Amino acid sequence: MTPIHAPQEAVERALALSRADDCVVIADVGSTANLRFAGNTLTTNGVAHSSQLTVISIVGSGVGVISRSGVRGDQLADLVAAADAAAKDAAPAEDVQPPVSGMGSSASWAEPALPTSIGVFGTFAPALGDVFADAEARGRRLYGFAEHSVTTTFLGSSRGLRLRHDQPTGRLELNAKSPDMTRSAWTGVATTDFRDVDVAALDASLTTRLEWASRRIDLPAGRYETLLPPSAVADFMIYLYWSAGARDAADGRTAFSRPGGGTRVGDRLATTPVRLYSDPCADGLECAPFTVAHTSGRDTSVFDNGTPLGPTDWIADGELRALLQTRHSAGLTGLPVTPAIDNLLMEGPAGGRSLADMVASTGRGLLLTCLWYMREVDPQTMLLTGLTRDGVYLVENGEVVGEVNNFRFNESPVSLLGRLAETGRSERTLPREWNDYFTRTAMPSIRIPDFHMSTVSQAS
Repeated sequence: MTPIHAPQEAVERALALSRADDCVVIADVGSTANLRFAGNTLTTNGVAHSSQLTVISIVGSGVGVISRSGVRGDQLADLVAAADAAAKDAAPAEDVQPPVSGMGSSASWAEPALPTSIGVFGTFAPALGDVFADAEARGRRLYGFAEHSVTTTFLGSSRGLRLRHDQPTGRLELNAKSPDMTRSAWTGVATTDFRDVDVAALDASLTTRLEWASRRIDLPAGRYETLLPPSAVADFMIYLYWSAGARDAADGRTAFSRPGGGTRVGDRLATTPVRLYSDPCADGLECAPFTVAHTSGRDTSVFDNGTPLGPTDWIADGELRALLQTRHSAGLTGLPVTPAIDNLLMEGPAGGRSLADMVASTGRGLLLTCLWYMREVDPQTMLLTGLTRDGVYLVENGEVVGEVNNFRFNESPVSLLGRLAETGRSERTLPREWNDYFTRTAMPSIRIPDFHMSTVSQAS
């Protein structure tokens, strides 16, 4: 057996072995550390490692893609041969484009991939222990998990690309329950290294919410003035982003399709001058500055691997400016090439207030915590349904006066943009529904004058 000593070596050897016209090789090396806890007690912890090698062979207009995990040195030739053979047998690819060319390499190409370890929780874990002790003394129960991962991606091509990106990703979900388990409150944060996580402050916010919930108020379904915190806004805007494929819009399938044909790029979606954008260099939300596509789809193309990424406005001044584009779909729509980027930020007008200040100016309305189990009802309007969870609170005359029952909602993120009554200050946040897939977000709180709570939910 011939071992592969480094992912860069695997990339270089695979490229040398390929007999295809063009070849792209992607090596992903990952590690994950986690802590899980329940009832004020740490239950499990551990570290896991993974590796995957993807070979993309191009013969004429045919493409063969083979991905395998844990590839050994003696398996590499078979993997490359399988990709080459698949490319020779493939029908012409619909999204065929000249592969991206480039010479040289990322400055850190030759450096080893550095894994995460349980040590990433070095300052966080003792603080969590202190919070457990306080919760135990006061009769609260804390549940949740902390997870940190680092994925290093090496992308090489027969056209000279040698690109590398190291992606740290961390998240904490913390749930507090009353002693009788009838009241529940949730919070969560995204982080790159856990050094910026103030678990005591998070626990204090949960304690306040449990106190709010000591008074129960039942309300019927209906439309309510509603304050959505950044986490809930992120869940709506992420779904909007995922649904913003230019090709589907041009084909008349989505809320971004123009009646009669084409897309709605250039249309005003919000009277408030909001901005929804992505930026690989956004502070604290950094992500890969080049396209990494393991497979082709309607919004991605293996031919675009290595395409440089920069700041991209999806919505600016309330106007739809761009949709997710490959080079192929850009040729079909006549719009600029705007590939997907792995973060999402939203900002309202300058001077946005904090959520607390927004609560203080509310005459009567609802304050949400987070959303759950979101599903699409109508792609033409992007109508979503889902549940509220872990605290819906009634605000009267600037004060939270109690917790109300949960609801099922029916709302479209596109419609919400058109009905914004206020946007608060943008801040980094963790989406509740989508944080298994997308964590790098910064969102404002928003005020909606008539958020549609369609039915009362018995969910807790």
